[in-house]
Amino acid sequence: MRKLFTLVPIALLSLTLCGQTQHPILALGSPAPDFALPGVDGKTHKLSDYESSRVLVVVFTCDHCPIAQMYEHRIEQLYEDYGKRGVAVVAIQGNDPKALTIDELDSSDISDTLDEMKIRFQYKHLHYPYLYDGATQAVTRKYGPQATPHVFIFDKDRHLRYEGRMDNSYRTELVKTQDARNAIDALLANKEVQVTHTAVFGCSTKWQEKETLREASERKLEAQPVTVELVDAAGLKKLRANASGHLTLVNFWATWCGSCVAEFSDLQDTFRMYGARDFDLVTVSANMPDEKPSVLRFLTKKHATSRNLLFASDDTAALQASFDPKWQSAVPYTVLLGADGKVLYSALGSVDVLELRRKILAAMPSDYIGFNKYWTTN
Repeated sequence: MRKLFTLVPIALLSLTLCGQTQHPILALGSPAPDFALPGVDGKTHKLSDYESSRVLVVVFTCDHCPIAQMYEHRIEQLYEDYGKRGVAVVAIQGNDPKALTIDELDSSDISDTLDEMKIRFQYKHLHYPYLYDGATQAVTRKYGPQATPHVFIFDKDRHLRYEGRMDNSYRTELVKTQDARNAIDALLANKEVQVTHTAVFGCSTKWQEKETLREASERKLEAQPVTVELVDAAGLKKLRANASGHLTLVNFWATWCGSCVAEFSDLQDTFRMYGARDFDLVTVSANMPDEKPSVLRFLTKKHATSRNLLFASDDTAALQASFDPKWQSAVPYTVLLGADGKVLYSALGSVDVLELRRKILAAMPSDYIGFNKYWTTN
């Protein structure tokens, strides 16, 4: 699994280093930069909407980062606990979705667009204002968040009194210091904030300048070969046993199946999202063996870099039975196999791709069990 977070020890000066522009963090004492941003609720939210609040908390966060995911509930709890005390809590998604490479979604079911933010917000039953600045990053550049999450807390006159982490650990059982809450409590009590800056940890902000890196990543992906090989009954039995040691998604499909064709790209994207982890995708075409050229043309068009198989016999029923004796129906047929061969998900007909991805993420080996549990609790 890739490294999950970045530590940012001090405010960074605006400079260009190794071809990447560094964005400065808003200086302590600065007035809150104005904003007017669309929210997941369909409304435009402005800084002036919160002028009556005694304290304003702005949290830069996102969908795709596993560390940000660990803080969704904590942002919600902050919103619930302090809303009744005159504190406004606002979350902003400041990443440019076009700057994300697909393999950077290896810990998420979706990316960071406004439409996808709405999906996550509904899935997790959240209530705080969640705003989108990924199109221009005009607001994000003024605040300078270095990672997700990054918290900015302003007093009643809207001057910055604290910026940094929410607390000291994304693992709830290790939290010892409630930095953001301490700052809010001090401001509500008309006291000085004792700790005004802390380092942040999480996934680095995805700035628009990184779009060229995404383009380079896509070119590298397009250069990978696409192949298809014949598979017999013995090969399908072996596939079903799943001795690979990885989570394995098996998708049976055919070029003449409209539902198969419609979902094929989503399955390939899923493979590209999680392929760097312990995850494999195997596609099995139910076309006849002599239709291999047309199968390969389709796979090439879709740039299917997964392992691709084709029935080696026209005895479709026998081949189906060799993989699953209970499967006697049509394609598409999709099965997620655990590393021990256990069926974790199956769909006869079109898959629910979000449900499938969440099943994968719940079962994928990870550095911290909380990352897995996130996908089984709402």
